[in-house]
Amino acid sequence: MTPEEIARLPYRPCVGVVLTNGEGRVFAGQRADMATPAWQMPQGGIDAGETPVEAALRELREETGVRKRHVTVLAETADWLPYDLPPEVLPYRGKYRGQTQKWVLMRLDAGDDVIDLTHEEVEFSDWRWMTGVELLSLIVPFKRPIYEAVLAEFGLT
Repeated sequence: MTPEEIARLPYRPCVGVVLTNGEGRVFAGQRADMATPAWQMPQGGIDAGETPVEAALRELREETGVRKRHVTVLAETADWLPYDLPPEVLPYRGKYRGQTQKWVLMRLDAGDDVIDLTHEEVEFSDWRWMTGVELLSLIVPFKRPIYEAVLAEFGLT
C-alpha cells in the first residue's frame, strides 16, 4: 500500500486494560504468537453496543480468566489514544491503519490464582507483575508512546 492509501484507512476502536495488584504493579503478558519478547497489557476490539468499560471487562476475562467480580474499575483515560501500526504489519486485517484506544484502570481484588491464561483465548504464554518502568522497557517500540501516556495518566510511572 502507498502512504496515501494507508493514511485513508481508519483506526480500529479498541480498549486496553491496566490491571494492577495491591502493590501497584501492572499485569503484563508475553504474547503467545511471538517467539521474541513481546510483553503487553490486555487489549482488544470493542464489539457493537459495548461501552469501553464493558469491552475492557470482556477482554480481561477472555485473555486472563479474570472476571468482573475479581476487580474494581478505578478510572478510564480521558481521551481516545490512537497509534499507527508499522508499515510491515499493515494493513491490519486489511481494514485499519492502527488502533484508537480507551484504557481502563482496574485493581485485582482477588489472588493471583484467578489468572488463567488458557481460560478462553490464548493471547499470552506467560505473565508477571511489573512496574510501569519495567513494562515501558519491554513494550514493542511502536506502542511505547501510548503506554507512556496511559501509565502517566494513571500515575503508574
